Amino acid sequence: MKQYKQLHLTGVGLDEPLPLENNGLYSGKDLGTFKDSLRAPVHRWFKYPAGYSYKFVRASFEQFDISQGDWVYDPFSGTGTTLVSAKQLGVNAYGVEAHTFVHWVAETKLYWDFDLDKLNRQFNNFLSTSYQFVQDNVGDVSLNGAFPELVYKCYHTNDLKELYLLREFIIQEASDSHLQNFFKLALTNTLREAAAAGTGWPYISPRASKDKPAKGALRVFGKIVQDMFLDLRVIQANNTPGEWPQALNILGDSREKQNLANGQIDIALTSPPYLNNYDYADRTRLETYFWGITKSWGDITREYRDKLITAATTQIRRSKYDVETALNQEVKSVAADVYKTLQPKILQLAELRLQKGGKKSYDLMVALYFNDIFQVMKETYRVLRKGGRFCLILGDSAPYGVHIQTDNLIGELGLGLGFSNFDYHKLRTRGGKWKDNPQRHSVPLREGVVVLTK
Repeated sequence: MKQYKQLHLTGVGLDEPLPLENNGLYSGKDLGTFKDSLRAPVHRWFKYPAGYSYKFVRASFEQFDISQGDWVYDPFSGTGTTLVSAKQLGVNAYGVEAHTFVHWVAETKLYWDFDLDKLNRQFNNFLSTSYQFVQDNVGDVSLNGAFPELVYKCYHTNDLKELYLLREFIIQEASDSHLQNFFKLALTNTLREAAAAGTGWPYISPRASKDKPAKGALRVFGKIVQDMFLDLRVIQANNTPGEWPQALNILGDSREKQNLANGQIDIALTSPPYLNNYDYADRTRLETYFWGITKSWGDITREYRDKLITAATTQIRRSKYDVETALNQEVKSVAADVYKTLQPKILQLAELRLQKGGKKSYDLMVALYFNDIFQVMKETYRVLRKGGRFCLILGDSAPYGVHIQTDNLIGELGLGLGFSNFDYHKLRTRGGKWKDNPQRHSVPLREGVVVLTK
């Protein structure tokens, strides 16, 4: 496999695409998407399109000889794709996630130590009693003041009443915490499927709900619960309960030092937020509104947005930064060519934003994104053993038409931090569905895997 070192000295500029390697290591354009996981046991318990395929984890383990008892690290563990896959395969896992709600989803997906015979009885009893509770109360229950306005706009009234009554029944009657989390996640997974509105990711379109009939939320919930129970049967049929490897799911910040020893990790796998102005804090608005965790934009900012690495202009407070000095000087000291490539683009974006109606802070978004990614990479380098790999699914971006070759730049940052080399494997091209949008840039984009070797 061809390796790339000191790209700025070998004639490959940091603004140019890397030469493509296609040796079958990461074949299949959908590895960077959640498509495969929608049909996979446990992974499908929460449909989160910001995730990637569980097959990426398996392919990486196979390629780099990761076996039972080894350690994998995921600094952006999200809803647990890496952790769930590792636990199924007997590999110890350590993941970090800053988004509290998404972290809870992964925690729930990682608990498999149910007594299935007992659980089956509990399911049957819970479903029958919850159905009766809903049917007895659906005609009389009032939803006034129960939710923020967005939630009302997404559902037929009868469906929303059923969802609300299921929520209350789960909270009141499921006393065991693991059982309650199981049913709460099942109901969470029901929300978008039972909606009359357009609730496909990433945006919600309440106007699409006009005059649509009820979906039957109670029926949808029952089907999801049954599917989740069957998934547990599959998991326990292939593994011995209580003998799982360690799966540590940390609610925290991967920019900070983790409770891991130097060189403890055999492989690191992740897909960082892309530099494409995708607001991860806002993407779970429907779910957190429904559960009463948040009620406003301000709540979402305090609970989630302020805790995530910078990847969206909604996270930027311009008054806190000087665009001339926003890009960390530590980046310059470690990878001077990365700094020399990024700084002019940041200043170019600062000028462009003044010519645009939205005046989006793409300039600061780019600077702060690389500041944050740099800190994550430093800690990942520390915990990796010599010869270990750091595999990242990445997409490049072109805010206001200014191309940011994210994969190449992150690879070069890795070299500056001490990684010996990096390889690139293209998965797919991106952005084609926007080609007819006159507001969209014309820069061709792609998604692929950067593999850094320590």
